[in-house]
Amino acid sequence: MVRKSYTTDLTDMEWEILSPLIPPAKEGGHPRTTDMREICNAIYYHLKTGCQWNMLPGDFPPSSTVYSYYRKWQRKGVWEKLNHTLRGQVRAKLGKSTQPSAIAADSQSVKTAGKKGDVYGFDGAKKVKGRKRQTIVDSQGLLLKVIVSEGNAPERVLAAYALMELLEERPELLEKVEVLWVDSGYDGDKFALCVWLMIQAHVEVIRRTEQEWKVLPKRWVVERTFGWLNQYRRLSKDYEHLSEMSEVAIYAVMTHIMLRRLVV
Repeated sequence: MVRKSYTTDLTDMEWEILSPLIPPAKEGGHPRTTDMREICNAIYYHLKTGCQWNMLPGDFPPSSTVYSYYRKWQRKGVWEKLNHTLRGQVRAKLGKSTQPSAIAADSQSVKTAGKKGDVYGFDGAKKVKGRKRQTIVDSQGLLLKVIVSEGNAPERVLAAYALMELLEERPELLEKVEVLWVDSGYDGDKFALCVWLMIQAHVEVIRRTEQEWKVLPKRWVVERTFGWLNQYRRLSKDYEHLSEMSEVAIYAVMTHIMLRRLVV
């Protein structure tokens, strides 16, 4: 029986791109019988609609099976690997090198659905109780690294920590970086020196010079990324109990966005 289709479903072309990147089944034992395309469809449906796992439509595989794969891939770093692979493909399609020469950093404070353990705080600047998503993106707004922390964590510290983790995990991505675009919240000689010592790139602070609101192209790079994330209702708040699951949701959403771009 063919199930009802959803707008979040992977097309044949998207699945052709994604399927070779899905981890294979373990050798030996009972052969895998789960339809991995349906697992991915269910995950993307969950992220887009914001529904609870146990409220997935019944024509998907059992929610326990879907979440099991989602969580297992989080533990193994699969979603982050998928993000890096697809970002390289999108940049290649645009005629750009997989190694960016310009990157941007900014944070987004989001409310949580209740108090979420230790990773919870109050962002006094934005008057938000919850968590902070510190992101680093390339010049196209494609995600390089995200760290989810308590809402009162200092932006400059988080950005430096995110760069350090990225440098340890995928140093090749930062080899050609010449400039880091930030807003005035990251201003300061110590932060600029820290960035220079880590990746030999200079920090360019994009400031507003007019009182009325106006799009600042370099600053808008990362703000646009936040706009993409907000289109997925699971990210409208931070519903996750664990901050690492908050991070993986962002990586997974970006894979869906990039798959759509690759087939346009």
